[in-house]
Amino acid sequence: MADVHAAYLTCPIRQVISRFGDKWSMLVIFSLHTSETGVLRFSELRRVMSDCSQKMLSSTLKNLEHVHIVRREVFPEVPPRVEYSLTDTGKSLVPSLLSLIDWAKLHFDEVVTQQVR
Repeated sequence: MADVHAAYLTCPIRQVISRFGDKWSMLVIFSLHTSETGVLRFSELRRVMSDCSQKMLSSTLKNLEHVHIVRREVFPEVPPRVEYSLTDTGKSLVPSLLSLIDWAKLHFDEVVTQQVR
């Protein structure tokens, strides 16, 4: 196996964005940000993201918790109540995500509907 260049290993695009740059992670972050309280339960996220499977949503939430974007809080009740919210790190990501959404709206036709020439 060839040696990996150090710049590749420390590249922010590869090492940071790859941790939460998938579509489901972005939708979870946006959904938590736009919720009235900033807090959603798993079932509420499933309703908002109905095209995401339960397994994929669960995996996405675990990953976002692992990389400190989402906070998972378990309440000692019967049955247990689990709520998800953005951490301060996750909240700091929101302005960039909103800019990306604005860009996507502006360039939607060019990127999504136009055929390659």
